[in-house]
Amino acid sequence: MAVNPEIQGRVFPPTAPYLVGREKVREFSRAVFATDPINLDAEAARAAGHADVVAPPTFAVVVQEAALAQLLAEPGTGIDFSRVVHGDQRFSFTRAIVAGDELTATLTVAAVKSLGAHSMVTAQTSIVDSEGAHVVTATSTLVVRGDE
Repeated sequence: MAVNPEIQGRVFPPTAPYLVGREKVREFSRAVFATDPINLDAEAARAAGHADVVAPPTFAVVVQEAALAQLLAEPGTGIDFSRVVHGDQRFSFTRAIVAGDELTATLTVAAVKSLGAHSMVTAQTSIVDSEGAHVVTATSTLVVRGDE
């Protein structure tokens, strides 16, 4: 089954708010070998002008995940998760994610392209804070392998 090209332009409902926890940021930082003191120590982060520990840039995928899950669970997309490989990931930040942020993600299917039997689905997820201010846009390209 091919990816349904009509999902291009589709906007999914905002996710439930995700409260960024200090320990989650520290755990993620250690997992990705982010060793800057602002990622681990609240005092160092405050001294650098942040409200709390600062998440490494790739932490945005944790918030984006719920929005991607909506897309992958949606019937009629033609996306078979067992045939998906992650093709590309990009981030465009307005500001860093910090512990204490309450973030909501809204996914838009930016593009659907066919490449022979395969498809590429580009999803842009806009992540905003509790005031509605933009924090980061996470752009993922998923490659959906077709029948060989």
